[in-house]
Amino acid sequence: MTRYVARRLPRLAGPAAWNEILGPAPAYPPLEGDITAEFVVVGAGFAGLSAAQRLTQLRPNARIVLLEATRIAEGAAGRNSGFMIDLPHDLTSADYKGAGDDAARIALNRQAIAFARDAVAEYGIKPDYFDEAGKVNGAASPAAEAHNQSYAAHLAGLGETFEHLDAKAMQDLTGSAHYHSGLFTPGTVMLQPAGYIRGLAAGLAQYVQVHERSPVISLKRQGSGWQVQVPAGTISAPRVILAVNGHLESFGFAKNRLMHVFLYASMSSVLPDGAIGGAARWGITPSDPMGTTLRRIDTGQGGNRIVTRTVATLRSDMKITTKDIARATAVQRKKFDARFPGFAGLMPEYEWAGGLCLSRNGVSVTGEIDAGLFAACVQNGLGTVRGTMTGIAAAEMACGESTAFTRHCAAEDAPTRLPPAPIRDIGGNAVIRYREWKARAE
Repeated sequence: MTRYVARRLPRLAGPAAWNEILGPAPAYPPLEGDITAEFVVVGAGFAGLSAAQRLTQLRPNARIVLLEATRIAEGAAGRNSGFMIDLPHDLTSADYKGAGDDAARIALNRQAIAFARDAVAEYGIKPDYFDEAGKVNGAASPAAEAHNQSYAAHLAGLGETFEHLDAKAMQDLTGSAHYHSGLFTPGTVMLQPAGYIRGLAAGLAQYVQVHERSPVISLKRQGSGWQVQVPAGTISAPRVILAVNGHLESFGFAKNRLMHVFLYASMSSVLPDGAIGGAARWGITPSDPMGTTLRRIDTGQGGNRIVTRTVATLRSDMKITTKDIARATAVQRKKFDARFPGFAGLMPEYEWAGGLCLSRNGVSVTGEIDAGLFAACVQNGLGTVRGTMTGIAAAEMACGESTAFTRHCAAEDAPTRLPPAPIRDIGGNAVIRYREWKARAE
């Protein structure tokens, strides 16, 4: 009998600040007892919620059950920086240029963003939580400016729109004299990620049975379908979608093929109005992917605050320590002080880590991984847009549909094999530290 047992369950490191600043969230009950369904979606992040949303469109009368191991918006979905990016954004490259057919990828990304936009309209999600404001690649050194020039040339070749910003324009935008220049691209959506996720879950709860605090312990073949076991019950269903990103490996799939990377972030307390200057809301990604990401948000997204994200660690065991967070926060404080010397020494109100999953060759794992069992996993650090896309694709595959999303995912190679975990972590973290040192000004 086929059975997949979860070797580990999600662990949260620090609070999900985006969720905390919104106040108490609606609660969904844990699953108790034994039930049946036509579809079970495991994971209520961007991929899982998008899969459930697509299932309601394709099978409006089906019984769909959505399971979340923790609380809605407490996991990775509430721990990212909130950039839903349409353009090439390869985190393993020097300047984000992707490999392969970038024009096709951009088209898919924009379809995923349109899907999210439609959900915002359908469920009345607050527009502040889905702000189509674009973003800036900030450069704080000549090397970073060269990265921006290279990326701009790549975008020009694709016929994409962008705008170069000089030092004054950057200071006018951010209130900081730190940046030499920037490259603005208009297609990125700046999310309040927890607000968007909460709104999507609340909208779906009209049509989908949602359960929090219901981690899947095992999946067992039951006739032509599956029995999904959680601590206090089971669900029997012919089709199951695993939207668990890196935890796919916890169930025994893609062993030794997935890189579990954690990124760290901190969020300031609410700052006095006008204290920093610049625009009230903006997002900066570093021209070098190993630099520092910065967000400024306003009262519409949870208060006048600065979010700083930098430092990465490779953890094949998916375990984060307080020492990891303390080291990252110390680096983030230095980065914050360099950009806003008038607030030097300001302690963050929130500090946290968020997991992402990458494959060595940059592919997802999306498709049928056993009869009636589908995956929407491995987002390669682009969980907001790629999670949305893979969730849609998995739902369409589970319904036998053929679309641009399903064809793209079906054509992807399998993730390539990695070195053994001890060598992988030692070597990978050495490379990360070196690249972070090179990008220290960014």
